[in-house]
Amino acid sequence: MKFLYDLFPVILFFIVFKLFGIYEATAVAIAATIAQIAWAKIRTGKVDGTLIMSGVIIVIFGGATLWLHDESFIKWKPTILYWLFTIGLLGSQWLFKRNLIRKLMEKQIAMPDPIWSRLNLAWAMFFLFLGFLNLYVAFNFSTDLWVDFKLFGTMGLMFLFVIAQTLLLNKHMTEQKQDEE
Repeated sequence: MKFLYDLFPVILFFIVFKLFGIYEATAVAIAATIAQIAWAKIRTGKVDGTLIMSGVIIVIFGGATLWLHDESFIKWKPTILYWLFTIGLLGSQWLFKRNLIRKLMEKQIAMPDPIWSRLNLAWAMFFLFLGFLNLYVAFNFSTDLWVDFKLFGTMGLMFLFVIAQTLLLNKHMTEQKQDEE
């Protein structure tokens, strides 16, 4: 359910783009993200930092798209978000010695420190790659294809990456269980 909640603005963007166009879709994505932030605040009393960051980026880049009537700004939005994730993952690990991936997952999974470091790096590099790939698709193909890629392409790549990570993590978790016996 959280997966659909997280994708809510992207799905609305996709539908409105197909029916009306890029500028209407951008306005709806801004409104949907603001509504998501308000709903989270009302429901739980707090808002996830990632959602706030995404909200600020969509308001800035979506707002620039609408104000300047230039779709290139909204095409940059996913890349900026992915690259901020990359900076956050690497910066927290290298500067503050905090592994954000471990912090998110350590209650569900126990692994050795080097594996956590590699997992954090893998996610950072994946987000870096997604940022470049988004720019490539956005500025080398039609806007229609970019919108399809934004929803289906990135979701598919994310799914494949998570599967690959799960297979790799399972190997290390099995080794750790055997070491503990």
